[in-house]
Order: sequence, then structure tokens, then C-alpha cells
Amino acid sequence: MKPQPEPVKPQEVRGLALKVIAEDKFPVLASIDGDRPRVRPVSPLRNDGFTIWVASMRSSHKTGEIEANPNVELCYMTATHDQVRITGVARTINDLAVKRELWDATPLLAMYLGSVENPQFVLYKVEPTRVRFMREWALDYHEVEIEAPGQR
Repeated sequence: MKPQPEPVKPQEVRGLALKVIAEDKFPVLASIDGDRPRVRPVSPLRNDGFTIWVASMRSSHKTGEIEANPNVELCYMTATHDQVRITGVARTINDLAVKRELWDATPLLAMYLGSVENPQFVLYKVEPTRVRFMREWALDYHEVEIEAPGQR
């Protein structure tokens, strides 16, 4: 029998989706490797609404996949199985000031990369093209406005 979660009101969808993102610290990132999908957990450096910032290493297989095809999807899920899927484009950010700002806010980066100027440090900004929210396992996705009302 299909779960019957509490109904979602249209005016609540955006807030519910943002709550899922705040709760799930390790979403799964999907990319394409040739003709095969690849997924892995990531630890976003920052969330600006539905724009997600993710670090990688130049030598990472993920980096090669994104360079070949920047179309990605992030999947966030809470302990109660609420889910958000962000479909977007991963843009490489080379602005040293932006990289330094996120570097300074994320001490773990120094453990792996040593310096913000390390050429292995790759910063991606995942710009959303579509966001969907699903309550529990209802199998009923709700489209989420990417921009807050009034930001257009």
C-alpha cells in the first residue's frame, strides 16, 4: 500500500524543500560517466537557496565526468524520507576570492589540499534548473520554485 503522508500545501513546498537541504549534510551527487550514471555522497560547502557549492579535486573521477558533461543532480533525504532532487549545471568557479571565502569556512579542505591555491582544488557551483520535493515515499513530486517569490 502506498504511504499516505500529510498533504503538502503549495505555499509550503519551497520551505519544506529548504528544510530537507538543511537537515541532510551528505546528499548524493549524480553525474554521467560516458553513458553510465555515477553517484557519490558529497559534503556541500554552502547552500544559497537551491544553488549548491561543492568542492572536488582535479584528479577526481567526478571532476573528469563534470568537465565532460556538467549536467548533474543532487538528491537530499531526511531521516523521515522527505526528499529533494536538484537538477542543475555544475559551473567551475575560478574566482580566488570566492574560493578563499569558502575555504576559510571549511577547515576540512586544508586537510586534503593544504592551500586554497592548490591546483587540485576545484570549486563547483551547481546552478539549479529544476527542483522537486517529495514527502516520505509518496511517489508524488512537487515542483519547487527555484527563486523565492519577489526575487524575479
